[in-house]
Amino acid sequence: MNPPIRLGVLTPSSNSALEPLTSAIVATVPGASVHFSRFKVTEIALSEQALGQFDDGKILAAAELLADAKVDAIGWSGTSSGWLGFDADRRLCERIRERTGVPATTAVLALNELLALRGVQRLAFVTPYTDDVQARILANYRALGFDVVAERHLGIRVNDDFSRVDPQHLRALMDEVAAARPQAITTFCTNLHAAQLADAFEREHGIPLLDTVSTTVWGALRLAGASPAAVRGWGELFQWQ
Repeated sequence: MNPPIRLGVLTPSSNSALEPLTSAIVATVPGASVHFSRFKVTEIALSEQALGQFDDGKILAAAELLADAKVDAIGWSGTSSGWLGFDADRRLCERIRERTGVPATTAVLALNELLALRGVQRLAFVTPYTDDVQARILANYRALGFDVVAERHLGIRVNDDFSRVDPQHLRALMDEVAAARPQAITTFCTNLHAAQLADAFEREHGIPLLDTVSTTVWGALRLAGASPAAVRGWGELFQWQ
């Protein structure tokens, strides 16, 4: 009998979408469980106060609590390096491993790994963010060489409000950006109810949906030595190796 797999997930304090979605995804993997630790995040903006929410000290304290549960991998289920810069997540993962001995990944690093695996160049974004945050995210991806062929964003900054966006509204935005025929679409926020839309969307459009709640699970499973391919019904990304 294989030993159980324990995944640890770092969660913004005001987030109410990612925990039920992550739990549902992980429940499809035999012998796997997921455990959460929170740190304070209430808004997404480029102000000094909002950016300070992602200070490594707070995140490391939450990671240490997860390590007490003897998790096999830790995933930061948040997209902050989209506007802070990808090196922020690389440094965070290094510091989590140094502090806890547990390997770590993030929603964004796993997303970027998936894009590299499939050689995606033409990418589309759906997010809830404000104009300036969205512009920063798109600039960072373009600097990596991606052709951002379409995007939609909702102009919201309060994190709790992200979770209240109707999934059918998100699906309509996904349909709109699909018209540009990207090689992949990312719903880039872990407080959106979007991950569960992947299978139906992919069947209709033939375009993979890389939701960032799902990319966190994909990356954490790989770090824990488990195959993401055990996940069924949550989009084709879990079959990418």
